[in-house]
Amino acid sequence: MRQKLNLITLGVSDLARSAAFYEGLGWKRSSASMDEIIFFQLGGIIMSLYSRASLADDVTISPEGSGFEGFTLSFNATSEAEVNEVMAEVEALGATIVKQAQKVFWGGYSGYFKDPDGHLIEVAYNPFWEMDEQGNVLLP
Repeated sequence: MRQKLNLITLGVSDLARSAAFYEGLGWKRSSASMDEIIFFQLGGIIMSLYSRASLADDVTISPEGSGFEGFTLSFNATSEAEVNEVMAEVEALGATIVKQAQKVFWGGYSGYFKDPDGHLIEVAYNPFWEMDEQGNVLLP
């Protein structure tokens, strides 16, 4: 796996309130944002705000209790094959696979694993996002 993270998604209880907070810091909402998800370009990293319940549902973990902390880190792959390669690599290193890589509701392909400390990391291929030569996601 390349030494790269592309997307930080924070699960939030009130999307409008959270968006207003970050916009209050002077952060500019990307035009790629939608009603249910807000994107902010942070140099080579993107931060998104998404419903905590919806994010937990995507990961297949309860949104309450110690099973889900309200955010995931994401590594964006360049293909479905790379997603599968990375998932196999992290599993071989002892990561716990939480959700096997699969086609997902938003039109991409992703899976989730827990690192040794239990942090959730998504490995995803998004066919709708352009990436530069360095593997940075480029939002409009």
